[in-house]
Amino acid sequence: MINLILFGPPGSGKGTQAAHLVEKYNLVHISTGDLFRYEMSHDTPLGQKAKDYIAKGELVPDEVTIGMLRNKVEAHPEAAGFIFDGFPRTIPQAQALDRLMEEEKTTIHALLALQVDDEEIIQRIKLRGATSGRSDDSNEKIIQYRIDVYKSETTPVFDYYAEQHKSHRINGVGTVEEIFERLCRMIDTAGEKIKTVA
Repeated sequence: MINLILFGPPGSGKGTQAAHLVEKYNLVHISTGDLFRYEMSHDTPLGQKAKDYIAKGELVPDEVTIGMLRNKVEAHPEAAGFIFDGFPRTIPQAQALDRLMEEEKTTIHALLALQVDDEEIIQRIKLRGATSGRSDDSNEKIIQYRIDVYKSETTPVFDYYAEQHKSHRINGVGTVEEIFERLCRMIDTAGEKIKTVA
C-alpha cells in the first residue's frame, strides 16, 4: 500500500496528474471538495453536520472532515493506496490524518509538491480563462492571490512532512507525460523504501 499527498498551485495540472496516478497505481483519489459534496448531497450524519456549520457561516471543524475521510478510506479496503488532494491544509489536519492512517495500520508515504513558478501559473490560468468562462481565471490579481494562499497554506504542511523525510518537490513544468514520469520515479523510489522497511 502507498498513500500520497499531492500538492500543487492552481493551474499546476494536479488534477490531470492525479487521474494518471490513480490509474497506474490503482489508488483511490480523495478530494475533500468531492467528499463534502457527496456527504451533503446524500444527507449523511456528517453531511448534515457540515451543512449546519456552513449555514451559520462557520468553518467545518477538522473532526467532521476527518470523519468523512475515514468513511472513504474504510469504504475501499481493496485499494492499493490513497492519494489525498486538497487535504491536509494545516499542521493540525496533517496530525489528524497521521492518526487516522495509524488507526488504519498504515501511514502517509510521500508528499509530492508540483513546483511551477508564478509567471507560468498565471499564463496557464489566463489561457484556461479564455475558454473556461470563469472570471477568476482571467483576473491576474485574483490568480496571484490564489497562488499566495496556496503557498501560505501548504508550506507549513510541506515542512511538517519534510521533518519525517517524506516531502518531495517535483518540477511541474513540461509536458503532461514528462511531469507524470517524474512523479512515477519519485513514487517508485518511495515504494522501494516501503518494501525495504517491510
